[in-house]
Amino acid sequence: MDSKVIRAKFLEFFNSKAHKIVPSASIVVQNDPTLMFTNAGMNQFKDYFLGNKTPEASRVADTQKCLRVSGKHNDLEEVGLDTYHHTMFEMLGNWSFGDYFKKEAIEWAWEFLTEVCELPADRMYATVFEGDDSEGLDADEEARGFWKELIPADRILNGNKKDNFWEMGDTGPCGPCSEIHIDLRSEEEVAKKSGRDLVNQDHPLVVEIWNLVFMQFNRLADGSLKNLPQQHVDTGMGFERLAMAVQKKQSNYDTDVFQPTIQFIANKAGVSYGKDEKIDIAIRVISDHIRAISFTIADGQLPGNAKAGYVIRRILRRAVRYGYTFLDFKEPFLTELVPLLADQFKEVFPELDSQRDFVAKVIREEEVAFLRTLDKGLKLFETIKSETSGKVIDGRVVFELYDTYGFPLDLTCLIARENGLSVDESGFQEEMSKQKERSKSAAQQSTGDWVVVQESEDLPVFLGYEHLEAEAKVTRYREVKQKNKSFYQIVLDQTPFYAESGGQVGDTGILVGDGEQVAIFDTKKENDLIVHYANDLPKNLEKPFTAKVNESKRLLTENNHSATHLLHAALREVLGDHVQQKGSLVNEKVLRFDFSHFAKVTDEEVAKVEAIVNRKIRENIKLDEQRNVPIEQAKSMGAMALFGEKYGEFVRVITFDRDYSVELCGGTHVPATGHIGLLKIVSETSVAAGVRRIEAITADRAEQYVDQELELLSQIKELLKSPKDPKKAIQSLIDEKNELQKKIDELNQQQGSALKADLIKAAQENNGIKAITQIINVPDANVLKQLSFELKNEVPNLIAVLAANMNEKPMLSVIMDDELVKTHGLNAGEMVRAMAKEIQGGGGGQPFYATAGGKNVAGLPKALEVGKQLLKEKLNIEIK
Repeated sequence: MDSKVIRAKFLEFFNSKAHKIVPSASIVVQNDPTLMFTNAGMNQFKDYFLGNKTPEASRVADTQKCLRVSGKHNDLEEVGLDTYHHTMFEMLGNWSFGDYFKKEAIEWAWEFLTEVCELPADRMYATVFEGDDSEGLDADEEARGFWKELIPADRILNGNKKDNFWEMGDTGPCGPCSEIHIDLRSEEEVAKKSGRDLVNQDHPLVVEIWNLVFMQFNRLADGSLKNLPQQHVDTGMGFERLAMAVQKKQSNYDTDVFQPTIQFIANKAGVSYGKDEKIDIAIRVISDHIRAISFTIADGQLPGNAKAGYVIRRILRRAVRYGYTFLDFKEPFLTELVPLLADQFKEVFPELDSQRDFVAKVIREEEVAFLRTLDKGLKLFETIKSETSGKVIDGRVVFELYDTYGFPLDLTCLIARENGLSVDESGFQEEMSKQKERSKSAAQQSTGDWVVVQESEDLPVFLGYEHLEAEAKVTRYREVKQKNKSFYQIVLDQTPFYAESGGQVGDTGILVGDGEQVAIFDTKKENDLIVHYANDLPKNLEKPFTAKVNESKRLLTENNHSATHLLHAALREVLGDHVQQKGSLVNEKVLRFDFSHFAKVTDEEVAKVEAIVNRKIRENIKLDEQRNVPIEQAKSMGAMALFGEKYGEFVRVITFDRDYSVELCGGTHVPATGHIGLLKIVSETSVAAGVRRIEAITADRAEQYVDQELELLSQIKELLKSPKDPKKAIQSLIDEKNELQKKIDELNQQQGSALKADLIKAAQENNGIKAITQIINVPDANVLKQLSFELKNEVPNLIAVLAANMNEKPMLSVIMDDELVKTHGLNAGEMVRAMAKEIQGGGGGQPFYATAGGKNVAGLPKALEVGKQLLKEKLNIEIK
């Protein structure tokens, strides 16, 4: 049974049990501050468990893309080393929201595994929660009783809180669980030792394949447990492990889920999988990581230097490093795997297939950049090696190599071993801990539990499409402490405040009532809750308030939001249909629009885009807003959807001219495009591989910008004495400057040649070594460098120590013959650093050439004396 059939049979089975089959949510989590990525199938249903939202169906089933590389559920370092951990994996799940509970969940799981998948019943074990006295939790005898009706009692094992009480994080829905494990060992191994003794012992062939979680509690911030409004079922089965069991393989990587990728990598590297453990680990790492990288990028998360972006970059670099080190891949290779994955998963996760070219190009750019980093790191390592006295490389130096250049610790250790050196790993870890503490203290936040003011079964009603002011009541609040300050998060029963979403910033405003006024400084979404941020709480929380949005800010923000829709359509018209939104920021001051495109947008293209948008503004197109449109109908209308966004069965469609701009959008907009007034693009830049960014302004700010530019032009004309052709006049000045610079360069060169001749005459010879130690005057650092290298090339066995005065700025240069460096253990970098102290500066470089700058020009004579003394100690020569 191949993997596609296994997946299909799972969904068909639960469809027959009256479950609605729903699509996978994005692997990139939005509007949930507790998660960076979807790490379990239940994430998209969190509000159902908490009672914040009513489910559209009480029974659902799906296969969910998951990623576990950060936080509590972090499997990254095990991936590839063993045969069953993964970064990105599929989680098959069936869910009950206040419908069936333990009995049906257990019976259907057993039926599917033994009858549909035909797995051997005598090789499977069930675990049940044994209880926990510290939490006041009883053993789950109810689940044990249902299992006894299906399997012998000796196959039902107790599990502790770590293994059999499921929690998705420090807070949130949780409950006891019942795991199903299967023993895939040979008959000979089973005869030697019972599988029951290996359950939850990390044996690679006695593995958990399904976890049946019985959601009963909500873990509060103070650690206590509170009963959920209803009991739910949340099950998760690792698709890759299920495929291993059904296909009777010894590893997840031996199944048809991974084998096409593994064989492709092996063929490209010219190796055979299964012959060498180090090579096998590298191939497993790559075949796993490319899935996580590709699907996350397809869902909208680009590699970057912070937060989720950094996690993806780290995974990608780990894959590149394994390929570079163990498979001799010195050119980009991950990008070649994207079409293979796109074809493999297009029926279940079509988002990768529809963006395969974009994803492949992003990955290629990241690979190229990191391969350059690896190459640079190897060169830097040579410098570090030459400056290392002894056999151990300082941990602080290794950390700098990692932190500044992204050079991994394990690769540094590997290269060090090859060069007969070792790494001070404890020193490295100490520096890493310091960095983590700095990050932790910068981001430290504690969030209290919700305090319920009045019970409400419904989510807050958003009134902001029609109203900027509304009567409202506080339903709940909580205190948040961050660093040395605290603020409050407030939920209202209804609100005109727009919560930050889809790139549009949250509204600000005030709550007015009972003789007081409370400022709202931000509004955000947490799952589907609209949360208002305030520095103070209203004194009387039980009385109604008037919620007033800052009207001026909202209207200016709407100008910019509607302008992004017009801009998106114009970009597609000018650049092509490949343009897709990859992020945006819309506030009252500016609009920022990120989009997929693999070349700089030319000035001519920018002008065309701007002209199209302004034409649409002048046409004063009325907003066509449609709510609760069935998603398929919206797609048939040609509505643009954002990859990675979570859309329900019914969506909101924003149209400005049906033949021009139709998008799915939850934000607020102008009633007609004429309100925007004017759009002016102020910059076009690159933000990531294959992603460009346009920043623009509208309305009053656009007019002010144009006025300022015209004023600047007027001032320039005045300075140029009002020429008929200002551009020609400026070009004439530039040409004149360039001619003068050429003459200056020629004079500098003549001066340098004369100086070089004088220095060569002044060279002192001792024991076959020629030494030049002089204080000189040069115009700039380039002349000093050129002079140093010309001396080295023309004078054999040279050591030149030059103390330069560059227009009252001190600079030092030390250059040495390569053979002298080798035979006498000299190091220009060490020498120039010692000298630089006298000019209140610092520097460095290579063993044969180094420079230093400083602040104290009066210290040049003393610096030169330090250099002479160092040469005397090293070479036993006297220099006058």
